[in-house]
Amino acid sequence: MAIQWFPGHMTSARKKAAESMERIDVVIEVVDARLPEASSNPMIRELRLFRQRPCLKILNKADLADPDVTARWLAYYNAQKGVTAVALSCKKPADVAKVVGLCRPLAPHRNDRLKPLRMMIMGIPNVGKSTLMNALLKKKVAKVGDEPAVTKSQQALDLSPTASLIDTPGMMWPKIEFDSDGYMLAASHAIGRNAVIDEAVANFLGGVLLLRYPAQVAARYKISVDGLDGPGLVEAVARRRGCLLKGGGLDIEKASLILLQDYRDGAIGRISLETPDSRAAMLEAHAAEMAAKAAAKAAGEVDANAPDEPEAETGK
Repeated sequence: MAIQWFPGHMTSARKKAAESMERIDVVIEVVDARLPEASSNPMIRELRLFRQRPCLKILNKADLADPDVTARWLAYYNAQKGVTAVALSCKKPADVAKVVGLCRPLAPHRNDRLKPLRMMIMGIPNVGKSTLMNALLKKKVAKVGDEPAVTKSQQALDLSPTASLIDTPGMMWPKIEFDSDGYMLAASHAIGRNAVIDEAVANFLGGVLLLRYPAQVAARYKISVDGLDGPGLVEAVARRRGCLLKGGGLDIEKASLILLQDYRDGAIGRISLETPDSRAAMLEAHAAEMAAKAAAKAAGEVDANAPDEPEAETGK
């Protein structure tokens, strides 16, 4: 199942973001610390590079992510030109208080009342942009919800006499290239439920958890995880939690939602769904697959267009 989700308002959101990019100094990109690359919209990178805008990349929900993996992601991003990366929780005022100070060195020429620092918050749905906006302003100015795509329009506000901020709607991109990204986004609730099948997403999530965090899964559900795969884990959760249908069968849909919600809430533990190494391996495997397909196609075209072999002489 390939997951795609691109609500209609996101086309206009992208257009407005491109227009606003010309008038700002720093892009604050908010991503999910548990899946930083999968939750990074490639269109945001294209827009800021086109306008040559530096980026403060906030790995939000860091309190839910594996701290060792997050440290590796920070090293990965901080090695990139024009990028400063920080891991924090937008729900913690002390963390949010650092944000403007981290942006100022990225645009040192914008530091007074005549030239206030102009920032724009960007990111995909449900990664915490509105929570960050409200925390920075210390009042509720942006609607916050557990469903993705709550914010649907831009708003600009002054933080202080020397800093202003634009909040943008969550933007997905028209086509999610890698199936695993779609599943990670769905598991983390960045994609609307109308675009996914919860059981399929839970099966994927279960497979990742068993591969990387089997001890935490076993402890959470008080089960043996030996020999289990993703669907097997969902079934085990159904049995353990008494998720039964009227006829006595397992209620797999209910168990799937339990597993997904436990991951989203951090009840299983601090989990990261991807690492810099796993991302590199996935991209390498994808490139090899594409190269093999291209070679096979080229070989097929050569065979189809090859000239006929000359007929053997009869000896007459």
